Amino acid sequence: MAPNERPAEQQRVTAEHGRRQAEDSREGAELRREATEEERSRAETSRIEAERFRVLAEETRELRDHLRAELETVRQHQEDLRLAAEAARAAAEEARDAAEGARHATIASVAATADSLHTTLEQMKFLEEARRIMRDLQDVKPPDTTN
Repeated sequence: MAPNERPAEQQRVTAEHGRRQAEDSREGAELRREATEEERSRAETSRIEAERFRVLAEETRELRDHLRAELETVRQHQEDLRLAAEAARAAAEEARDAAEGARHATIASVAATADSLHTTLEQMKFLEEARRIMRDLQDVKPPDTTN
């Protein structure tokens, strides 16, 4: 090699080294950008899920309030039926000669009470299921976004 070619070769090696460092730096920046984008995507997904759970919780609260009102209505009906049954029994005791009529009224009252109790049982089952769902929702932990 000629003495004049050595500095040019050294410059080429230095330039190649600089190019490799720049490429490595660009690749590192690209990887960081991709990681940041993935983190942003996970954060957005978490935000969407949190909003979905918030909406679900609000719907559950509304449903619970509605069911409480319905349960109160059923309780009032039960009380009305209980009072009607008591009145039927009192009338039967006072009017022994009308025992057959009182017997039919009592049978109808018992059937209505059974229907009411059946309805109450179904509503209680539904409330228990709603409570279970609420507990399950409270046990769900959001994804760890501290990475």
